[in-house]
Amino acid sequence: MATLLHRLGLGAVRHKALVMVAWLVAVIALGAGAATLSGTMVNSFSIPGQESTKALDLMEERFGAASAGATAQVVMQAPGAGRITDRATAAQVAQVVAKLQKLPGVVAATNPLDPQAPTVSQDQTAAYSTVTYGVQASEITVEEREALTAVVDESRGAGLIVEARGEATQESGADIGGAGEILGVVVALVVLAVTYGSLVLAGMNLLTALAGVAIGALGITTLSGFAELQSTTPILAVMLGLAVGIDYALFIVTRFRQELRRGLPVPEAVALAVGTAGSAVVTAGLTVVIALAGLAVAGIPFLTEMGIAAAATIVFAVLVAITLVPAFLGAIGMRALPKRERVNPTVSVRRDRGFYRGWAHMVTHQRVLSLIVAVAALAVIAIPFFSMQTTLIQRAAEGSTQEKADAIIAERFGPGFAGPLLVLVDGSGAPAYATTVREEISALPDVAFVAEPRPSQAGDAALITIIPKSGPEDTATMDLVHAIRDDVADGPGAEVYVTGQTAVSIDVSEKLDQALPIYLVLVVGLAFVLLVLVFRSLLVPVVGVLGFLLTIGAALGATTAVFQWGWLSDLVNAQTTGPLLSLAPIIIVGILFGLAMDYQVFLVSRMHEAYAHGAGPRDAVVTGFRQAAPVVVAAATIMFSVFAGFVPEGNDTIKPIAFALAIGILFDAIVVRMVIVPAAIALLGRSAWWLPRWLSWLPSVDVEGAALERHVPDDARDIEEHAHAA
Repeated sequence: MATLLHRLGLGAVRHKALVMVAWLVAVIALGAGAATLSGTMVNSFSIPGQESTKALDLMEERFGAASAGATAQVVMQAPGAGRITDRATAAQVAQVVAKLQKLPGVVAATNPLDPQAPTVSQDQTAAYSTVTYGVQASEITVEEREALTAVVDESRGAGLIVEARGEATQESGADIGGAGEILGVVVALVVLAVTYGSLVLAGMNLLTALAGVAIGALGITTLSGFAELQSTTPILAVMLGLAVGIDYALFIVTRFRQELRRGLPVPEAVALAVGTAGSAVVTAGLTVVIALAGLAVAGIPFLTEMGIAAAATIVFAVLVAITLVPAFLGAIGMRALPKRERVNPTVSVRRDRGFYRGWAHMVTHQRVLSLIVAVAALAVIAIPFFSMQTTLIQRAAEGSTQEKADAIIAERFGPGFAGPLLVLVDGSGAPAYATTVREEISALPDVAFVAEPRPSQAGDAALITIIPKSGPEDTATMDLVHAIRDDVADGPGAEVYVTGQTAVSIDVSEKLDQALPIYLVLVVGLAFVLLVLVFRSLLVPVVGVLGFLLTIGAALGATTAVFQWGWLSDLVNAQTTGPLLSLAPIIIVGILFGLAMDYQVFLVSRMHEAYAHGAGPRDAVVTGFRQAAPVVVAAATIMFSVFAGFVPEGNDTIKPIAFALAIGILFDAIVVRMVIVPAAIALLGRSAWWLPRWLSWLPSVDVEGAALERHVPDDARDIEEHAHAA
């Protein structure tokens, strides 16, 4: 691989103009595709084949599209000690309902004071109207949502309290490019400028990363016209692609500058940088891609799509790093070095890296103490992870109309009204058997109310609404869903299904919770195999995998403490606290796995290189650390800044994920890779690099470019002669 990448780097230098134009054309073409072919992205989660999802499809067939359309509840409460049924207040309620029925996109708005189907609290102080749209929440336009908000706002006069809640009131998308994200990119640019000592080189690094991200994001946007994608998919791809794109270019540029200082001409320095650092980039990128694509193991289509889309962005980031970056380096040439080094780079003053050498000496001398302190610190931070809860139900932001509506519903009606369950009895015998189903459900624990069955127009189905005593996120509600499925049997010519937003959330959350351990075993096994191939060692991979598990535990523990327990929530501008989004843990595990392996490969490969060249075990650790740690720290700082930039203004889906990735990178780079890994390898001594003879047949993955030291391709000489002739 190193030899192939060496040739690729030489080709990129020779045809740098063509490479740059090709990438520019790709960006423009995908931009045109995104502008003309893109579709609407969704913000709902379901799993085909699950009982709740199947029932929603049947409901649409039996009762029409409106039955499966998005809904909102407009909650109205009488002022002071008055009643909602008082004549003056009832007249106001009627006016509000009349306005709701005329809203664009609305197919029905119930009258809460209708004697046939009242939705009034027991104390007569509050009522709510259910507003039904003919489409899913993701298809409700901004204008339609604003029209609903306007009616709610203007109906608050004369003391009547009016608030709205429900999926139809929630924004279906998320924006990219807020102040936080821009600040993260600016911080990354500053770190690059300080690392390189050159603003031009820092700008080139950022520009190439943005090119890869643009292609990935525009490709996803174009694809949305042909497939149903989650609205968070492009944000996840941009966040991850930007971070790794900057880091991958950083590794190659750093190695390029080192080769220039060795006295190599620009073309050969570029080629050697791509052959060595580029090999590590490809290996690390492949690891991230496999980890993201491996999300398919959960068997959840929307998660698989998110993983593959993000993985495709990583592929573009790698391709940019090994083609576009070398082309730019060929154009920049000696200007990649400070002015004082350009005339004769080989006699330039080398920085001694005294801090990193001193740090490595301290960690390797006090290796047992370093291990104990670092492991204990991460273990303590990981404690909240064991109380982590997950849900698909998005909590309303503090102070929002949704939160106020939720509070009125819970206080006046009961917590179960915020998450009703729907039972669909389907089949020719459904109308007759639905009465029996209602009676059996009424006898179950945690049931507050069971509505009369509502038959379909064709008489082939009946729908029963159930109000639990507990809230949609409570364990008792989950138990009720399982009790209905277990205890209420199908009847003659009738099948019984439990569905509704709460049931869908429970089904998806349970599926994700079951998939997480399997996925963790998969990625840990992958990490072990990969590291065995890269370092031809058994114990170094064990250290890397255990370090990764500590990173995951600490990242999820810190995220649970902040976003579920509410610790320091103001610091991250967390608008809500409570159970984490169900898909967050498995996405965090997948991404952090790939990034942690990045740092493991880049850091330990230099240690292995020093050991292979004859350095003693502890000296090899110090030498490799001194060479690689500055770049790893710079890369981690950049990645932390990019991820952290999505936290302050991110939406409720992205914010916890971005926080976990940012804090996870911090823990992994600073604690695991800077303390635990060098201390553990130093403690193991020569046995760290031991590989049993029965595994000697394993192929060698040359991420250090050793083959290039033994053989330089003939093309290198041709390019060098061409450069001199020019």
